[in-house]
Amino acid sequence: MAATGNEAETLLADIKEEEEEEEAEEMEREMESGEEEAMGVENSEDEEDDDTSEDERENEAEIQRLEEQLSINAFDYNCHVDLIKLLRQEGKLYRLRKARQKMSELFPLTEEIWLDWLKDEIGLVEGDEAEREKIYELFEKAVTDYICPDIWLEYAQYSIGGMGAAGGIARVRTTFERALTAVGLHMTKGAALWEAFREFEIAILSTLQPPPGSVSSLEQQEQVNAQLERIHTLFRRQLAIPLMDMESTYTEYSDWTDEGVPETVTQHYKRALQQLESRRPYEEALLVSEPPKMAEYQSYIEYEIKDGDPARVQIIFERALGENCLVPDLWAKYTIYLDRQLKIKDLVLSCHERAVRNCPWTMGLWKSYLLALERHCAEHHIVSDVFEKALNAGFIQATDYVEIWQSYLDYLRRRVDFSKEGSRELEELRAAFTRALDYLKQDVEERFTESGDLSCTIMQIWARIEALHCKNMQKARELWDHIMTKGNAKYANMWLEYYNLERSYGDAAHCRKALHRAVQCTSDYPEHVCEVLLAFERVEGSLEDWDAAVQKTESKLNRVNEQRAKAAEKEALLVQHGDDRAEQRRKAKAEKKAQKKSQKTNRTGDKRKADDVGEDEWGEETERKRHRGEEDASEEQMETEDGLFGRRAPPQHKQETPAAAKNQQVAREVKKTAARMPDERNDSCSVFISNLAFNMEDPEGKLKAAFESCGTVVQVRPVFAAKGAFRGYCYVQFEDELGAREALKLDRQEVDGRPMFVSPCIDKSKNPDFKVFRYNTSMEKHKIFISGLPFNCTTEKLEELCKEHGAVKAVRLVTNRSGKPKGLAYVEFENEAQASQAVLKMDRTKLENHVLSVAISNPPTRKNEFMPVLGGAAPRQIQGTRGKGRTQVSLLPRSLHRQNIPQAKTENGTASRRQDGMSDGAQAENPGTKPLSNEDFAKMLLKK
Repeated sequence: MAATGNEAETLLADIKEEEEEEEAEEMEREMESGEEEAMGVENSEDEEDDDTSEDERENEAEIQRLEEQLSINAFDYNCHVDLIKLLRQEGKLYRLRKARQKMSELFPLTEEIWLDWLKDEIGLVEGDEAEREKIYELFEKAVTDYICPDIWLEYAQYSIGGMGAAGGIARVRTTFERALTAVGLHMTKGAALWEAFREFEIAILSTLQPPPGSVSSLEQQEQVNAQLERIHTLFRRQLAIPLMDMESTYTEYSDWTDEGVPETVTQHYKRALQQLESRRPYEEALLVSEPPKMAEYQSYIEYEIKDGDPARVQIIFERALGENCLVPDLWAKYTIYLDRQLKIKDLVLSCHERAVRNCPWTMGLWKSYLLALERHCAEHHIVSDVFEKALNAGFIQATDYVEIWQSYLDYLRRRVDFSKEGSRELEELRAAFTRALDYLKQDVEERFTESGDLSCTIMQIWARIEALHCKNMQKARELWDHIMTKGNAKYANMWLEYYNLERSYGDAAHCRKALHRAVQCTSDYPEHVCEVLLAFERVEGSLEDWDAAVQKTESKLNRVNEQRAKAAEKEALLVQHGDDRAEQRRKAKAEKKAQKKSQKTNRTGDKRKADDVGEDEWGEETERKRHRGEEDASEEQMETEDGLFGRRAPPQHKQETPAAAKNQQVAREVKKTAARMPDERNDSCSVFISNLAFNMEDPEGKLKAAFESCGTVVQVRPVFAAKGAFRGYCYVQFEDELGAREALKLDRQEVDGRPMFVSPCIDKSKNPDFKVFRYNTSMEKHKIFISGLPFNCTTEKLEELCKEHGAVKAVRLVTNRSGKPKGLAYVEFENEAQASQAVLKMDRTKLENHVLSVAISNPPTRKNEFMPVLGGAAPRQIQGTRGKGRTQVSLLPRSLHRQNIPQAKTENGTASRRQDGMSDGAQAENPGTKPLSNEDFAKMLLKK
């Protein structure tokens, strides 16, 4: 206590000195301001004041804007961070404290935010014990968000400043012990806490030792010995734990102790060194890798789990979550480990609570949280509160709400004692079932346009509970009537579920009634339902019942067979019409080709005829059309070759360049070579190259050099026009198939400033299902689509921008055929949750003054759509958003163009609506179609 009094006196003296210095500085400022006024510098001061006030007004306007935005969307994480930074910069302490409190209620705060908050609050404390207690409470909140060594160290050091109060030293020791329990095993940062604890105890020892020249009493000697034992114990505990730079700790202990290091301590130290060496590769991998270091942490976690030390498993999980707090799978793995291995209530429930705060959109974490609360016998109102929070968490699909309701209803069912009729728990269970059905019908359907429970699972569970536990078959039958009226009457499995329920808890009359209704309504597997009815009547029914069942099943099966025969006949008729149309097109194409060939032969003479024969032997034109999937030449090609309406356009006289002459000579040589060895073609060892520049010089030499790294190139066959102009595509044949497979990896590599397209050499007439397009055309929930990018945006810059929201697996910038960017990109994340977070946080943000639009990837379909034509003719093809029809004249009445179309399909953030086969081009003319607003997009994003 004497030492404490001296410290208080020293502290008061320091405070007085600081006050005197502040007064002196204030007097100097007043004197300087007076001198400046005397020297006539008032105008400059006014200008500085004007500049300062202008900045303050701008910052205040920005603060008000951020506060208004948070009033609209309180879950905007980035907006919270920006507001806190701006308020701290402006020194608005009261509003800053309020903003931090609001954010901490919604989100776990990062280490940086907590440390700034704690330092600001500590600076405002004037030494009052009540105010210090508020700081202690703030520290307690901070250490529960993340296991952070720096925060624990700050907590322990702050508690040292409060030793003057009663029990101050004991409180400091308790804080240090809690910190060591939490982060003392941290391989890289744990040593700092051990050293701080030892330094504190050594300082206490110096206050207990008697002054030089005096003799200590027996009581004082006992206190000194006890303090020395504390310090020895800290050294021994630390040396038994594998920590970085533990060799220097051992040396320090050897120098400090007068008795030498005990043998047992040395053995524990050597064992800890071995453990350190076994973990050093994992620590070094974390040190050299870049955030979020997910793969390195996963391997480290697996090693610790195999090692089997729960405390070390816990600390490595906490370290991984500190850098990957938005990864639901990592939280799920951690909570499962705690549930199955440690089973400590406070630790398990705290981890579950942190998991749902970090990843509230993940239904599985809420479900595990409810089970953990029930497993540890939490009070009913706590479980109910957690469930209500789960309903407001904002799941991304309708089925998540069905599952969370099922988990909560299971919990309520386990609370009911069914031996007591009319118990309060049973009434609460029935009320919860009713509320669940209303919630799915109203809230979920309004948000997702579907209930998520198509098979009415919750109703089925309720019906089974009423039948099994409550012996209330009347209520169970009412529920099944509701189930069948919701579109489930056509499914055989639903009727058989109902039949099994009646078979177990009902009577034969209701079983027979259910099976008769099933035979009448089932459309997917009527034969199976008929067999069950006949089997039932064999066991339960009379002769009249058997005859009725046979008559019922025969009439049903006859109707089904008639319907199937009509459907097969109709399908065969459609196939026949399609074959006839295809044959007609083939014949017309052959006649047209023969006519064009005869016209060319008459005009060009024998030499041209020989060239055409050479080109036909190679088959470049046919091969090019097969790769592009063309059945007819486009109108643009017809105009180029034969002029409009079949007349040849007048020739354009151009001066032949040396490159063109050289290409013409190369073309003749290629055709001569092809004529000499037509049997050497091998499509399995060849690749098709397209999108090359038409003015490319020496395409054969350049492509041969480009593909030399793939394997031995047998020949390169560029395709030339009649006048020697290069057509922009060619064939490259390798010695074996391995070279062709390696060449496919060079797809979209630039050659002469254009990306070349490399695809397999496939005869599409023999392989009609082959598709060269390599990207997915369906919804990809782990991938986002970004539009509005600046054209100078690179893959590296976009990847760096998206890394803040999750682990980026791939980035693809969309370019046109010349390789120039379109301002579009696809970014693939590891999972759906990261992609959803990226959409929520990146949409409508700016990049180099470009406003980005971000959506879940849902590319437009590339399949052809068909629409039946009146009169039974063959279906005509309707093009989608990827192309136009052969004619641009709309054959639909204008009144149909103006109809409102209720159904909409969202494709990469845009709405395209179709009805009755209407094309997208027709819909583009519809003045009633409006672009999606940001609110519509948010609703759309939450669908799955």
